[in-house]
This record gives sequence, structure tokens and C-alpha cells, in this order.
Amino acid sequence: MFKGELEAYAREAMGIGKKGAMHAEPILRGGSDREFFRVSSGGYTVILMQYGTVRPENALYAGIAKFLSRIGIAVPRIFRHDPERRIVVMEDLGDRDLYALRNDDPELRGRYYRIALREISRLHSFPLEDFPEAKIPLMEGFGPALYRWERDYFRERFVRDVCGISLSPGDGDILEKELDGLAERLSRSAPCLVHRDFQSQNIMLVRNGVSLIDFQGMRRGTACYDLGSLLYDPYVSLANEDKIALLGFYCDTVRPPEGSDEFRSLFFKASAQRLMQALGAFGYLGLAMGKKQFLRHIPGGLAGLIDASGRAGLLRLQAVALRCREGMDAERLRKDEDEKLRRCGDRGLKDRS
Repeated sequence: MFKGELEAYAREAMGIGKKGAMHAEPILRGGSDREFFRVSSGGYTVILMQYGTVRPENALYAGIAKFLSRIGIAVPRIFRHDPERRIVVMEDLGDRDLYALRNDDPELRGRYYRIALREISRLHSFPLEDFPEAKIPLMEGFGPALYRWERDYFRERFVRDVCGISLSPGDGDILEKELDGLAERLSRSAPCLVHRDFQSQNIMLVRNGVSLIDFQGMRRGTACYDLGSLLYDPYVSLANEDKIALLGFYCDTVRPPEGSDEFRSLFFKASAQRLMQALGAFGYLGLAMGKKQFLRHIPGGLAGLIDASGRAGLLRLQAVALRCREGMDAERLRKDEDEKLRRCGDRGLKDRS
């Protein structure tokens, strides 16, 4: 609720007296431990964010935003941050994001995707040895432990909870061996700074450019994780030829050290890893947290995982994903039949009355 401490902090940050007119509108956004408000007064608006203690990365937002701005990456300006009260006041970038272009003219959409890729390339190209780690803490970098957590998240929150599938010990061990090899390969790739949630709803359209948000999870990892987040975005379905063209544009911009063929292979592997994390999150947020809106993005994420895992040669993972899709299709058909029977029963009762 926007009252008491939050209202007083907003008035102080915006220079509004106790009797000055001010309006606060809640913004329903994302699944993390945060509340957002659009606060306006006299035609001037800001975004106020209050974060909790469940997700430690939320406390890193303001510091990372200032760093990204210093190195020339477009992000919202931070006006105030009170770490004691866990409140951030920042620039209002509006409501239009890259997701809003999902059904627009492909040429216009492609132009903004290229702008977004050029923006993220600045982050990926920043020399790690120049990062001021003593002043700007980051979350744990990608490595075997984090990759393991993501795949366990997928197996528990999606395969088990959403799909209702319990893998046999033998099948589970075979899958684990394949995914352990995936983590080992990703860990050997050239590290850089990554956004970690670089998808269409975290890329705001600002005038003729873009601005990045939700970068509090920034850490060291492979650039391909960010590329998979965007090009295999569960929220937006891109044609395969568009994915390849945009990946080629990025490679021309950055010149990855692995070489274009090896980088493309790594891209599909990292995309499969990212999609496991996304599907696990959809299952957790949709079922455990009761945020049902996330469940509707499962088909897009699952289709992407089936495609990316096949292209990456992760055939055990692809088999599990296909089994999930078949089970979900069967469940949908069962529900459709139950609904038809219910309607027929209702009509019969109505006729008899």
C-alpha cells in the first residue's frame, strides 16, 4: 500500500509539501519481491520501487544502474535510494516495451531488436578486469553450482509440479549426466558481464532507442545466456530465420572469440539452459505463488526448449520436454472433453425443466 512511509519518502524525493497534490498508481509487474508505483505531481512522474528481503539481488539495483549508465548503457536514472528502508526512486520510462511489438510490423520489430542487441553488446564487451567489484557487489557468477540450481529448479518446479512427471532413477541419472556436461561446456566459455534476464519485457522503448531494466541479477557468465533469453523468449515467438539473422547481427557487432560456428553452437546450448530456468520459474510463480498469469507462457517456453535442445544435441533433455508437452496436450484434451460433457449435462437438465 502506498501510504505512510512510502508517501512521505516520495514527497521528499519529489520536493512536494505535505499538502501538495500527488497521485500514486500501483504497477503490477514481474514475479520478484518488489512493489512498483507510478507517482505523479504537476505533470512530473517517477517510479518508486520498494523491495523486500527475500531476493538479495534487489538491493543491488541502484548501484548496478549507476554503473551501467556510466559505461554508456541506457537504463533509468536513479534519483534516490534508501537501502535502510529498501526504497528506490527512479526515472519513469513509460509502459511500452519490446514485448508490445510482438504483433507489429516485422521490419519495425527487427529494428528494435537490433538496437537492443547493440545495447547489450556494450555490456558483454566491457573488460571484466575494469569492473569495480569492491564498490559494486554482484550476485554469484554462472558456474557449475548455479547451472545445477537452474536444472534442479526445472526438474522440480516444472517437470514434477507442472507436468506431473517423476523420472525413474535411471532416466534421471542419464539426464543429469547430459546436463552436467552442458554446464561444464557453458562454464568453459569466455566470461563477460551478463544481464541474466534479457527478455522483451525488460527492454523498454524510449523515443527511437531502448532502455534496459530489471538488471539486478547482473553477474559474470556467457553472453549466449543473454542472447538465448531474448531470441528464445517464451513471451515472444520469433521465426527461426529471424533468430539466426539476429544472432548473426550480434556476431558482426561483437566478433565473439569462439568463432561464429562455435558461438552458434554455444548459443543453442545456453538457450536450452536459460529455458530450463524460465520454465522452472513459471511453474514456481504460477503454482506455488498463485500468479497464474505466468502459466500461459509455458507453451512458448516449452516449444523453445524442444527446439533449442534438439539443435544443441541435448537429446535426453529434448525427450523430457517432449514428454511434458504430450502430457500437457493430453490433459488439455481431457479438460475439453469434461467441459463438453458438462455442457451436455447442463443442456439436458435445462430441457427436462
